[in-house]
Amino acid sequence: QVQLVESGGGLVQAGGSLRLSCAASGRTLSSYAMGWFRQAPGQEREFVAAISWSGGRTLYADSVKGRFTISRDDAKNTVYLQMNSLKPEDTAVYYCAADAQAFTVVATTPESFGSWGQGTQVTVSS
Repeated sequence: QVQLVESGGGLVQAGGSLRLSCAASGRTLSSYAMGWFRQAPGQEREFVAAISWSGGRTLYADSVKGRFTISRDDAKNTVYLQMNSLKPEDTAVYYCAADAQAFTVVATTPESFGSWGQGTQVTVSS
């Protein structure tokens, strides 16, 4: 079982940037697709971005396309989410997730991900 720990959240003004990190332990991530999701108060968890196990393919929600970048450093067993041009509507708890199975096609639904971090709060002020 892999343990995922997110960090890098915080309070930022609109237009600012943050970089979230997701560090894994207990299992190497290099064979697994990884994703970022977010959940705002009173709303369902939604897909933000995902990266294939090889790193060769990335997917983004339309709402963050062009502003967020997902990347992975398998040597550090870490996945990142660079968030630029942040908007107040980006305010949410951000979760990192690892695919339930190795070497699968990158997914965007929460049901495809078997391991989750505890989340990190991102607050964007207007």
